[in-house]
Amino acid sequence: MLRLLATSLYLHFQRTPSHLRSCATLTPSENPQTVETLYQLSVDLQKVRKLKGWVLRQNPAYAEEAAQLLKDLGASGTVVSTVLTSHPEAVLCHPEETLAQKNLWMSVCPNKKELVAIIEKFPASFFTFSNHDNQRDNIAYFRSLNLNKRMITKLMAGAPQSFGRPVEQNRDMVRSLQKTYLDLGGDEANMKVWLQKLLNQNPFVLLKEPQILTDNVVFLRERGFGTAELLHLLSKLKAFVIDLNPESMRRTLGYSKDVLGCSEAELRTIIVRCPALLYYPEDVLAERFAGLLAAGVSMGQIAQTPTVLELTTQIVNYRIQRLKGRGYDVRSSSLDVLNGTKKDFEVSFGRLQLRRERPLFNPVAPLKDD
Repeated sequence: MLRLLATSLYLHFQRTPSHLRSCATLTPSENPQTVETLYQLSVDLQKVRKLKGWVLRQNPAYAEEAAQLLKDLGASGTVVSTVLTSHPEAVLCHPEETLAQKNLWMSVCPNKKELVAIIEKFPASFFTFSNHDNQRDNIAYFRSLNLNKRMITKLMAGAPQSFGRPVEQNRDMVRSLQKTYLDLGGDEANMKVWLQKLLNQNPFVLLKEPQILTDNVVFLRERGFGTAELLHLLSKLKAFVIDLNPESMRRTLGYSKDVLGCSEAELRTIIVRCPALLYYPEDVLAERFAGLLAAGVSMGQIAQTPTVLELTTQIVNYRIQRLKGRGYDVRSSSLDVLNGTKKDFEVSFGRLQLRRERPLFNPVAPLKDD
């Protein structure tokens, strides 16, 4: 019996393509058809084995069908390989489910090319199936809010869980957001744009409980923030207000107040100017304060331009050194030039350079003769 088993295994090994024996090193528990198909599709089998080797042991699997669906959408061989390498679970999806998913997404996606781009970036969102009825109901609901199809597609890609759950849960959260916005004096005519920006910034806001928003607004109101300031924070922070909680904000506000040595009223002004202070943990703030102080910046300067705390210490130091090379001393000048994205900084840096190189014009100096 043992000899027969050994012979059988030997013959099976000999029938296995050489590239699977040498490169893929097929193990007895793996599905040889899946491994062979993925190899032919140039999928990184070594990476799949390291991160999600269990997928290769499943039977049945539909690697050819998953690849063909992507190709039918216009995906190149490279894209197919990238998708199946990063999300090999796609080969376990039944072809009927995958086809239904494609039709569902195409009902809101402008064209196949954009859908392929979304699948390449968010393969798990497309190949993770949930209740199709819930998905259809949620799509219909968000369309009733006059959100455009592209926005709905981004929501499905960024937070697929919100589309797989009953539509009533999403409706409750959206209504809570809308009510809070209006109660704080928001303009109803601008509410659609505000909601769309919020969902675009953080689609996971839909998975939060409405009570979280209420608790955060109550806490900030108790700290002295007025209605207009709360609306500003809600609009500026958008989904970050949902991600916070009273306890974390209490710690952060207390730490910032102590470090800056300011009053409650001054702290509120600083927060309105830099809402990010509400959600940075104490250890992050401590590192950034320390970095600025080490560069010679005073607390007064930081209070005057608190948005500089939105930058990491590494970025701040890099920008300070570049400015120093041009003769700009942040210790005695405004910190505004440090702020913004990389592009914003380069623009500000370029303006400083122009001011240094542009010759001064003296209106009373005599004109030179030709």
